[in-house]
Amino acid sequence: MSAETVLIRLNGREVSAPVGQPLAQVLTAVDPALRFSPKDKAPRGMFCGMGLCFECMVEVDGLRRRSCLTPVSAGMVVRTGEGAA
Repeated sequence: MSAETVLIRLNGREVSAPVGQPLAQVLTAVDPALRFSPKDKAPRGMFCGMGLCFECMVEVDGLRRRSCLTPVSAGMVVRTGEGAA
């Protein structure tokens, strides 16, 4: 079974992703570091994967969203934490 893929813009570059897949899975495949710790700049990635911890917060089309709860759709513009992906 093959899923339809679409292009999304991730930190300024185009990435192909299956429609409806949780955005966090796409981000983790591209770069496991979704953002960096404000204290020691260590890479931070997925933690709970079900929307409870807010570790996967990214900007999607100008709005802050939890990437583990956000399904991929065509033309999304996604920005992660500083320097990731």
